[in-house]
Amino acid sequence: MPVLVQFNKLSYSAIMEQDSTTIFEMIIWVGATVSVIGLLGIFWCIIRVMRARRAQLSDEDMKATLQSVLPMNLGALFLSIIGLIMVGIGIAFS
Repeated sequence: MPVLVQFNKLSYSAIMEQDSTTIFEMIIWVGATVSVIGLLGIFWCIIRVMRARRAQLSDEDMKATLQSVLPMNLGALFLSIIGLIMVGIGIAFS
């Protein structure tokens, strides 16, 4: 049974005041952090490819650069997706 508290003629439920964070709130924040790390990785990949294009590398050098960036790009995309899934799960269950 919620306990109602009077404060300046405004009533609110004392149950709504939580001093501790729940596991789902922590999942939301960890997921947001993981997603931001993934986004930073994606931006790093974009910048690296832009620099390679500006340098006007030969076809072989450009291909080598793109092949070295591809695993990082896929990993960063994976981190972003996992982070967004964690945020969605945290919101759905909180």
